Amino acid sequence: MLRAVLAAALAWPLAFAAPASAAGPLTVEDARARILLPSRPGAAWLTIRNAGGEDRLVGAESPAAERVELHTHIHEGGVTMMRKVEAIDLPAGGETVLESGGDHLMLFGLKGGLKAGDRFPLTLLFEKAGALTVEVRVAPLAETMPKK
Repeated sequence: MLRAVLAAALAWPLAFAAPASAAGPLTVEDARARILLPSRPGAAWLTIRNAGGEDRLVGAESPAAERVELHTHIHEGGVTMMRKVEAIDLPAGGETVLESGGDHLMLFGLKGGLKAGDRFPLTLLFEKAGALTVEVRVAPLAETMPKK
């Protein structure tokens, strides 16, 4: 009985962990999105762990959006601007975090009235590893606001 209780207690946090998806040496974790209004672009963030050689994220697509773009924030002359980029480098043996205020994915032409708690597929396109589809969770607004 004690073993069963202990096993259940240890497994409980796993029930709420964001599942990881993998393509070869690449693993994607904590895929989440912020959707303010269906008529406005959304943003998606995730963590990519690369256990292999160098690679690059070169695109993304989703049936939940007409278009998905890779973006970054650039700081010039005291002004922060968002810019579309052609690729995001993934260093060998490293971790790349797509997050608010840094590299991220922009979702244009959202479909289906997504709201907090919904999930949708997102296919990441890598230069070497190919395509990897992950499940993205639409997070509550408070969870996706930049940390100060």
